[in-house]
Amino acid sequence: MSKPVVAIVGRPNVGKSTFFNYIVGKRISIVEDTPGVTRDRIYADANWRGMDFTVIDTGGIEPESEDLIVTQMRNQADIAISMADVIVFVTDIKRGITNADNEIALMLRKSKKEIILVCNKADNFGKTSDDIYEFYNLGLGEPHPVSSLNALGIGDVLDAIYDKLPKNNNEEDESTVIKVALIGKPNVGKSSLVNKILGENRVIVSNIAGTTRDAIDSEFENSYGKYVFIDTAGIRRKSKVTENLERYSVMRTQLAIERSDVCIFMIDANEGVTEQDAKIAGEAHEAGKGVIIAVNKWDEYEKDNNTVEKYKKEIYNKLSYLSYAPIIFISAKTGQRVEKLYELINTVASQNALRVSTAVLNQVLNEAIAIVQPPTDKGKRLKIFYMTQASTKPPTFVVFVNDKKLFHFSYERYLINQLRKEFVLTGTPIRMIVREKKEKD
Repeated sequence: MSKPVVAIVGRPNVGKSTFFNYIVGKRISIVEDTPGVTRDRIYADANWRGMDFTVIDTGGIEPESEDLIVTQMRNQADIAISMADVIVFVTDIKRGITNADNEIALMLRKSKKEIILVCNKADNFGKTSDDIYEFYNLGLGEPHPVSSLNALGIGDVLDAIYDKLPKNNNEEDESTVIKVALIGKPNVGKSSLVNKILGENRVIVSNIAGTTRDAIDSEFENSYGKYVFIDTAGIRRKSKVTENLERYSVMRTQLAIERSDVCIFMIDANEGVTEQDAKIAGEAHEAGKGVIIAVNKWDEYEKDNNTVEKYKKEIYNKLSYLSYAPIIFISAKTGQRVEKLYELINTVASQNALRVSTAVLNQVLNEAIAIVQPPTDKGKRLKIFYMTQASTKPPTFVVFVNDKKLFHFSYERYLINQLRKEFVLTGTPIRMIVREKKEKD
């Protein structure tokens, strides 16, 4: 990463995520009064006094726990600490120093990193002023009393972060970075694919459905280009979304789709396309994003000579609105065809952002009209005057006609197919807006 990195660590339920959300100015981390809500590392950019830096919110560290998820949360926090230039250690002033706090402090001192000690939940500075002195015993320097909930004392912490951050802040051109959201049902292998791509245990992977609750950003660069992979919580059926946490996760996935350039829609090869898959894929289609369909766990599927074509046909039959999306058969576990994803991502991203000149566009339009005449209704014929491109991501075209009522959806579909055929437009939806224009105009 080009920006300096600040990691927020501490025991579960000390208010790390509330502190994180205030610093980055958005509600990115899920905030719920339940220990262990933030499981993975959450990334976001922040700015203070003109300096840009990346903030990582981590799952709570429980040094002595043997629970599988908690152990992996601790490993994720260790990775965040190793990546960080500055570490903000958040404690709870109301509870005082715990054994876990002492263990974490020891780990942080060994890291030899710049440490800022924060005592959260100091909602009343007058009453808690004496309680702050206990925290000097952690051996991490001067403690900063704050109330993340009421935004008290956070400016002083940000000043301390600013003073400790390295000042050689070289920004990268984000226009060259492709944002890729991995979407799909729980447990289809989204986190495993991110880990295979990055070559590290970037996201917690387990066979417990719903392990990833937040949308996680991972920056990655190789010979094909620069990418940000966004691993999202799997979207369950609404009837099964009972916890508030699950509802937040669905919202996070929808937001991840919105800020992506390309969505890799993952299907479990052993399950095929389900009703829930159709709804999830529809989110990306409706948002106008480039889409790649990745059939995962292909190494586990029994195959014969006609399996691939038969499987593709079945997908397109059930997801007819995604007929433009390329299909790739992969195994996140073994890495089968994962390397081929990058070229597909680049192609789909460029097609989603394609702009066509009005002159070329109307040449294609005139040829299409010559091949198939516009429809008539009660003796009145549809006249198409011209077409222009209004926007990209997705390519959106405005067609000017004499009467919108005559512009039947079947002819619109015909024109869209002609545009797709002429300009390829792989992996991207096409939008068409119809406007009326009088002949004298």
